[in-house]
Amino acid sequence: MNDLTQKPHDESQYETFSYDDNLVKYFIYGTLFWGLVAMIAGVWAALQLADWRFNFGLEWVSFGRLRPIHTNAAIFAFVGNAMFAGVYHSTQRLCRARLYNDFLGRVHFWGWQLIIVLGALSLGMGNTMGKEYAELEWPLAIAIAVIWVVFAVNFFGTLWRRRERHMYVALWFYIATIVTVAVLHIVNNISIPIDFMKSYPIYAGVQDALVQWWYGHNAVAFFLTTPFLGLMYYYVPKAAMRPVYSYRLSIIHFWSLVFIYIWAGPHHLLYSSLPDWVQTVGMVFSIALWAPSWGGMINGLLTIRGAWARLRTEPTLKFMATAITFYGMSTFEGPLLSIKSVNALAHYTDWIIGHVHSGTIGWNYMLIAGILFYMIPKIWKTEIYSIRLANWQFWLATFGVLLYIVSMWTAGVTQGLMWRAVDEAGRLVYPNFVETVIRILPMYYVRAVGGFLVLISFVIMLYNFFKTIQGAPKDIPVEKFKALPLIHQRVVHGEAAHRRIEGLPFIFSILATIAILVGSVVEIIPSLIAQNFVERDSRVGPYTPLEIAGRDIYITEGCYLCHSQQIRPMVAEKLRYGDPSTAAESIYDRPFQWGSRRIGPDLARVGGKYPDMWHYRHMWNPREVISQSIMPSYEWLFKKKVDFEVIPKKIRVMKALGVPYTDEQLADAVILAKAQAEMITEGLIASGVPSSVKDKEIIALIAYLQRLGQDTKERTKEEVVND
Repeated sequence: MNDLTQKPHDESQYETFSYDDNLVKYFIYGTLFWGLVAMIAGVWAALQLADWRFNFGLEWVSFGRLRPIHTNAAIFAFVGNAMFAGVYHSTQRLCRARLYNDFLGRVHFWGWQLIIVLGALSLGMGNTMGKEYAELEWPLAIAIAVIWVVFAVNFFGTLWRRRERHMYVALWFYIATIVTVAVLHIVNNISIPIDFMKSYPIYAGVQDALVQWWYGHNAVAFFLTTPFLGLMYYYVPKAAMRPVYSYRLSIIHFWSLVFIYIWAGPHHLLYSSLPDWVQTVGMVFSIALWAPSWGGMINGLLTIRGAWARLRTEPTLKFMATAITFYGMSTFEGPLLSIKSVNALAHYTDWIIGHVHSGTIGWNYMLIAGILFYMIPKIWKTEIYSIRLANWQFWLATFGVLLYIVSMWTAGVTQGLMWRAVDEAGRLVYPNFVETVIRILPMYYVRAVGGFLVLISFVIMLYNFFKTIQGAPKDIPVEKFKALPLIHQRVVHGEAAHRRIEGLPFIFSILATIAILVGSVVEIIPSLIAQNFVERDSRVGPYTPLEIAGRDIYITEGCYLCHSQQIRPMVAEKLRYGDPSTAAESIYDRPFQWGSRRIGPDLARVGGKYPDMWHYRHMWNPREVISQSIMPSYEWLFKKKVDFEVIPKKIRVMKALGVPYTDEQLADAVILAKAQAEMITEGLIASGVPSSVKDKEIIALIAYLQRLGQDTKERTKEEVVND
């Protein structure tokens, strides 16, 4: 080490230690298992969009429930386990110390797997917060926080016990990840429970939208990006057998990235009811992300530069170089999509889906594969079973992800252009939303093929690693090392400022926390005092008890994943859906329902547009009312009864959160809900619907859908008199 005195030491001063690689093995197994599950779910969901019959009429795996299972499995199960494997493996070696506590490591592993299993089951059952990437209900959210603390204690305890004074760049990114994910998770998941698996967030409407996408964007940033940049900084130099290209560039990359990233969340809400200044700040900082992101990409690629000749023969480098390239592509595309004029075309379209998967497949999967090809032979003391299979995996994955991305780019641009097309007379060229769906269906099939190729590549990798591990020596001796404890190491005088804080984990962590809190405070605090910028609309009232029940059913079925409730201030949107949405309209919405994608039309003004019978038939079989619809049927809604007894609990929590329900409405919640259900049922009976449907979930859902947009609707004199 060039920063330590080369003073001779007595042999008795050295400590003997070994690494806990068994825990790393557990997380590798978890990575491989959950990666397969996530990709199967992803291909299945893609097929469901290409052909609605792949829903099979099954409640637990209908698209609205399968999609969050897929995203959570991909992000938190597959990528999460890979992150933990890499962090635990590299941290021990960077610190030259065994993990702080073996027991905590096992608690972390088994606790995380239990959360994944329970999360999948709960999402399949429809227990969801209704917030993207934060769907898990309050008991599981608490469990995640507890396990994350276990992870943090084990990580920081290892730093405290380290035998290297200075923290290498990879450890900086791990610190930022642990601190930021904790802040994001806790703030976004503050809610009040109704029962064991249902709660309402303390935020509503515009508040909830800003907090959620502050979380949602930065969950991607600090779970899918920063920890993997740390892994890149460790494993790429190891695989290339070269030092990182530029230490100075890594400093600039780290601090600029963690400071700027946290500000960019509002770019998910451009042209929405969010205050203009917050949207502009989000756009500006998103564009600014180009610099640090590409700085990291350049640092990674130039580290590999001296090993280009080995790319043809070593799958580790091949996967890593491709992953870094995709990182550069997706971090160029993200800021591009944050420019308002581009966002006006791309938002709500499949272009965003292509962008997301260029990151998760191109960056995360490819880098994970490269890391595993490096790590598994090292840990199991063997050679990769088949380089040929690794090459097949690489090309199938690369071709598959390119098919996926290009198909979604094509579909997204097509959607955006068709939605906004207006003729010379000021009329919509494609007035029926289903016209855009029909046009992009071929791209949904191409996307499914691309996803299937990626799945096949993963299966090949599984087989390759299975044979590799199977061929490893049965009794691998535990490697033991000797090194001086940190206390015996003396630092050379005259260290640069950054080198000094690299030896002070606590100070470094505080500085990283400050860096991510600045943007968070500036953007989030105003949203928490929303009355300062949300102009109240006296016409907007709280939902009725039955509408509350229907809204929760809407969320349970994942309708928000396909339908937005936020009309943007654009000519085509006003022609298609009505007046642009205002912040006041969603002031009682917990959680908000602005949406992030339009597989179906916006529903902000759908109330009163169709009769109750239309909605009844539409949910039973969408093709009865729209022959070319790709929406699945929801026959179970006609069999399951509304839980009327829980409605007063929901009203009580809403009232506690500031929704202006009276004591009488609370006391009579069940009576009011049943009376409204009876009224809707009477109208349906006239069309031949059996009276037994009056207590079924479909009636509550109809009540909610018919309410949307009604408060601010311009009414005729006859309607006012009838009211």
